[in-house]
Amino acid sequence: MARQERAVRTRRAILEAAASVFDERGYDAATIADILARAGVTKGALYFHFASKQELAQGVLDEQFAEGGVPHRESKLQELVDVAMVLAYRMKREPMLSAGARLSLGPGMREIFGGGSVPGWIEFTRTLLCRAKEQGELLPHVDPAETAWILSACWTGVQIYSQTLNDRTDIEERVAAVYQHICPSIATPAMLARLDIAPDRGQRVTAEMGPGPGRPVQEHDPAFS
Repeated sequence: MARQERAVRTRRAILEAAASVFDERGYDAATIADILARAGVTKGALYFHFASKQELAQGVLDEQFAEGGVPHRESKLQELVDVAMVLAYRMKREPMLSAGARLSLGPGMREIFGGGSVPGWIEFTRTLLCRAKEQGELLPHVDPAETAWILSACWTGVQIYSQTLNDRTDIEERVAAVYQHICPSIATPAMLARLDIAPDRGQRVTAEMGPGPGRPVQEHDPAFS
Protein backbone atom coordinates (compact mmCIF):
# COMPACT_ATOMS: atom_id res chain seq x y z
CA MET A 1 0.00 0.00 0.00
CA ALA A 2 2.81 2.42 0.88
CA ARG A 3 4.51 1.65 -2.45
CA GLN A 4 1.26 2.27 -4.29
CA GLU A 5 0.77 5.61 -2.52
CA ARG A 6 4.32 6.64 -3.43
CA ALA A 7 3.66 5.74 -7.05
CA VAL A 8 0.51 7.87 -7.07
CA ARG A 9 2.39 10.82 -5.54
CA THR A 10 5.26 10.42 -7.99
CA ARG A 11 2.89 10.30 -10.97
CA ARG A 12 1.15 13.42 -9.73
CA ALA A 13 4.45 15.26 -9.23
CA ILE A 14 5.48 14.39 -12.77
CA LEU A 15 2.16 15.57 -14.21
CA GLU A 16 2.30 18.85 -12.29
CA ALA A 17 5.88 19.46 -13.45
CA ALA A 18 4.95 18.63 -17.04
CA ALA A 19 1.95 20.95 -16.88
CA SER A 20 4.12 23.83 -15.65
CA VAL A 21 6.67 23.29 -18.41
CA PHE A 22 4.05 22.88 -21.16
CA ASP A 23 2.23 25.97 -19.93
CA GLU A 24 5.38 28.08 -19.90
CA ARG A 25 7.09 26.82 -23.06
CA GLY A 26 4.53 25.04 -25.19
CA TYR A 27 4.61 21.42 -26.31
CA ASP A 28 7.35 21.67 -28.95
CA ALA A 29 9.82 23.61 -26.79
CA ALA A 30 9.30 21.48 -23.67
CA THR A 31 11.81 18.70 -23.09
CA ILE A 32 11.88 15.63 -20.89
CA ALA A 33 14.98 17.08 -19.21
CA ASP A 34 13.01 20.22 -18.28
CA ILE A 35 10.24 18.13 -16.80
CA LEU A 36 12.64 15.88 -14.87
CA ALA A 37 14.37 18.91 -13.36
CA ARG A 38 11.03 20.44 -12.35
CA ALA A 39 9.64 17.20 -10.90
CA GLY A 40 12.79 16.19 -9.06
CA VAL A 41 12.47 12.52 -10.09
CA THR A 42 14.70 10.11 -11.96
CA LYS A 43 14.35 9.36 -15.65
CA GLY A 44 13.42 5.80 -14.73
CA ALA A 45 10.59 7.00 -12.51
CA LEU A 46 9.21 9.21 -15.26
CA TYR A 47 9.34 6.49 -17.92
CA PHE A 48 7.74 4.03 -15.53
CA HIS A 49 4.60 6.18 -15.64
CA PHE A 50 4.84 7.81 -19.09
CA ALA A 51 6.50 6.33 -22.16
CA SER A 52 6.98 9.61 -24.05
CA LYS A 53 6.50 13.36 -24.03
CA GLN A 54 3.29 12.90 -26.00
CA GLU A 55 1.94 10.48 -23.39
CA LEU A 56 2.83 12.99 -20.68
CA ALA A 57 0.94 15.73 -22.51
CA GLN A 58 -2.04 13.43 -22.93
CA GLY A 59 -1.95 12.82 -19.19
CA VAL A 60 -2.14 16.57 -18.60
CA LEU A 61 -5.09 16.82 -20.99
CA ASP A 62 -6.89 13.98 -19.23
CA GLU A 63 -6.51 15.72 -15.88
CA GLN A 64 -8.78 18.54 -17.06
CA PHE A 65 -11.75 16.21 -16.76
CA ALA A 66 -10.55 14.69 -13.49
CA GLU A 67 -10.23 18.17 -11.95
CA GLY A 68 -12.95 20.09 -13.75
CA GLY A 69 -15.90 18.70 -11.80
CA VAL A 70 -18.11 20.60 -9.39
CA PRO A 71 -20.70 19.50 -6.81
CA HIS A 72 -23.87 18.11 -8.37
CA ARG A 73 -26.72 20.60 -8.53
CA GLU A 74 -30.45 20.02 -8.83
CA SER A 75 -30.30 22.53 -11.68
CA LYS A 76 -28.10 21.20 -14.45
CA LEU A 77 -27.85 24.64 -16.03
CA GLN A 78 -26.45 25.99 -12.76
CA GLU A 79 -24.07 23.04 -12.68
CA LEU A 80 -22.88 23.94 -16.18
CA VAL A 81 -22.37 27.57 -15.16
CA ASP A 82 -20.46 26.39 -12.09
CA VAL A 83 -18.09 24.30 -14.20
CA ALA A 84 -17.35 27.27 -16.45
CA MET A 85 -16.79 29.65 -13.55
CA VAL A 86 -14.65 27.21 -11.55
CA LEU A 87 -12.43 26.61 -14.57
CA ALA A 88 -12.10 30.36 -15.07
CA TYR A 89 -11.15 30.84 -11.41
CA ARG A 90 -8.68 27.98 -11.32
CA MET A 91 -7.14 28.35 -14.78
CA LYS A 92 -5.22 31.48 -13.85
CA ARG A 93 -3.98 29.79 -10.68
CA GLU A 94 -3.23 26.20 -11.73
CA PRO A 95 -0.86 25.24 -14.57
CA MET A 96 -2.57 21.85 -14.98
CA LEU A 97 -5.69 23.50 -16.35
CA SER A 98 -3.88 26.28 -18.18
CA ALA A 99 -1.53 23.81 -19.87
CA GLY A 100 -4.48 21.68 -20.94
CA ALA A 101 -5.93 24.66 -22.79
CA ARG A 102 -2.59 25.44 -24.44
CA LEU A 103 -2.13 21.82 -25.54
CA SER A 104 -5.64 21.70 -26.98
CA LEU A 105 -5.49 24.98 -28.87
CA GLY A 106 -1.87 25.53 -29.87
CA PRO A 107 -0.67 25.44 -33.49
CA GLY A 108 -0.31 21.88 -34.77
CA MET A 109 -1.87 20.33 -31.68
CA ARG A 110 -4.81 18.88 -33.64
CA GLU A 111 -2.43 16.62 -35.56
CA ILE A 112 -0.88 15.37 -32.31
CA PHE A 113 -3.85 15.17 -29.96
CA GLY A 114 -6.86 15.20 -32.28
CA GLY A 115 -8.39 18.33 -30.81
CA GLY A 116 -7.12 17.77 -27.29
CA SER A 117 -9.82 18.23 -24.69
CA VAL A 118 -12.13 20.27 -26.95
CA PRO A 119 -14.36 17.39 -28.16
CA GLY A 120 -14.69 16.11 -24.61
CA TRP A 121 -15.78 19.52 -23.28
CA ILE A 122 -18.33 19.93 -26.06
CA GLU A 123 -19.82 16.52 -25.24
CA PHE A 124 -19.75 17.23 -21.50
CA THR A 125 -21.63 20.49 -22.10
CA ARG A 126 -24.14 18.80 -24.42
CA THR A 127 -24.88 16.12 -21.81
CA LEU A 128 -25.61 18.68 -19.09
CA LEU A 129 -27.76 20.73 -21.47
CA CYS A 130 -29.75 17.63 -22.45
CA ARG A 131 -30.45 16.93 -18.78
CA ALA A 132 -31.35 20.58 -18.20
CA LYS A 133 -33.83 20.43 -21.07
CA GLU A 134 -35.36 17.19 -19.75
CA GLN A 135 -35.90 18.99 -16.43
CA GLY A 136 -37.65 21.91 -18.10
CA GLU A 137 -34.86 24.43 -17.50
CA LEU A 138 -34.39 25.37 -21.16
CA LEU A 139 -36.67 27.04 -23.68
CA PRO A 140 -38.36 24.69 -26.17
CA HIS A 141 -36.35 25.85 -29.19
CA VAL A 142 -32.94 25.13 -27.63
CA ASP A 143 -30.85 22.48 -29.41
CA PRO A 144 -28.43 21.10 -26.75
CA ALA A 145 -25.82 19.99 -29.31
CA GLU A 146 -25.71 23.32 -31.11
CA THR A 147 -25.75 25.28 -27.86
CA ALA A 148 -22.93 23.14 -26.45
CA TRP A 149 -20.77 23.95 -29.45
CA ILE A 150 -21.49 27.67 -29.15
CA LEU A 151 -20.89 27.81 -25.39
CA SER A 152 -17.64 25.85 -25.69
CA ALA A 153 -16.43 28.09 -28.51
CA CYS A 154 -17.32 31.23 -26.54
CA TRP A 155 -15.54 29.97 -23.44
CA THR A 156 -12.44 29.15 -25.47
CA GLY A 157 -12.49 32.54 -27.18
CA VAL A 158 -12.82 34.32 -23.85
CA GLN A 159 -9.84 32.55 -22.31
CA ILE A 160 -7.68 33.24 -25.39
CA TYR A 161 -8.65 36.91 -25.51
CA SER A 162 -8.23 37.31 -21.76
CA GLN A 163 -4.80 35.69 -21.86
CA THR A 164 -3.70 37.74 -24.86
CA LEU A 165 -4.96 41.09 -23.63
CA ASN A 166 -4.76 40.86 -19.83
CA ASP A 167 -2.80 37.75 -18.84
CA ARG A 168 -6.13 36.24 -17.69
CA THR A 169 -6.58 38.80 -14.92
CA ASP A 170 -10.17 39.45 -16.08
CA ILE A 171 -11.12 35.93 -17.15
CA GLU A 172 -13.76 35.42 -14.43
CA GLU A 173 -15.57 38.64 -15.30
CA ARG A 174 -15.42 37.82 -19.02
CA VAL A 175 -16.71 34.25 -18.63
CA ALA A 176 -19.53 35.50 -16.41
CA ALA A 177 -20.43 38.07 -19.07
CA VAL A 178 -20.68 35.34 -21.72
CA TYR A 179 -23.16 33.35 -19.65
CA GLN A 180 -25.06 36.49 -18.66
CA HIS A 181 -25.52 37.23 -22.36
CA ILE A 182 -26.35 33.70 -23.52
CA CYS A 183 -28.49 32.31 -20.70
CA PRO A 184 -31.45 34.67 -21.33
CA SER A 185 -31.75 33.16 -24.81
CA ILE A 186 -31.76 29.52 -23.62
CA ALA A 187 -33.13 29.43 -20.05
CA THR A 188 -36.76 29.63 -19.03
CA PRO A 189 -37.63 32.83 -17.14
CA ALA A 190 -38.08 30.90 -13.89
CA MET A 191 -34.70 29.21 -14.30
CA LEU A 192 -32.98 32.43 -15.29
CA ALA A 193 -34.18 34.13 -12.12
CA ARG A 194 -32.51 31.42 -10.02
CA LEU A 195 -29.15 31.27 -11.79
CA ASP A 196 -26.05 32.55 -10.01
CA ILE A 197 -23.68 33.87 -12.69
CA ALA A 198 -21.71 36.33 -10.59
CA PRO A 199 -18.01 36.75 -11.44
CA ASP A 200 -17.02 35.37 -8.02
CA ARG A 201 -19.11 32.20 -8.44
CA GLY A 202 -16.03 30.12 -9.31
CA GLN A 203 -14.19 31.18 -6.17
CA ARG A 204 -17.18 30.34 -3.97
CA VAL A 205 -17.75 26.92 -5.55
CA THR A 206 -14.03 26.10 -5.32
CA ALA A 207 -14.12 26.94 -1.60
CA GLU A 208 -17.19 24.71 -1.25
CA MET A 209 -15.29 21.78 -2.79
CA GLY A 210 -12.36 22.12 -0.41
CA PRO A 211 -8.80 21.01 -1.13
CA GLY A 212 -7.83 18.52 -3.78
CA PRO A 213 -5.02 17.81 -6.26
CA GLY A 214 -3.72 21.17 -7.34
CA ARG A 215 -6.08 23.04 -4.97
CA PRO A 216 -4.20 24.31 -1.92
CA VAL A 217 -6.18 25.10 1.20
CA GLN A 218 -6.90 28.82 1.42
CA GLU A 219 -7.29 30.50 4.79
CA HIS A 220 -10.50 32.23 3.73
CA ASP A 221 -12.16 29.00 2.56
CA PRO A 222 -15.21 28.48 4.78
CA ALA A 223 -14.63 24.72 4.75
CA PHE A 224 -11.42 25.28 6.69
CA SER A 225 -12.32 28.18 8.94
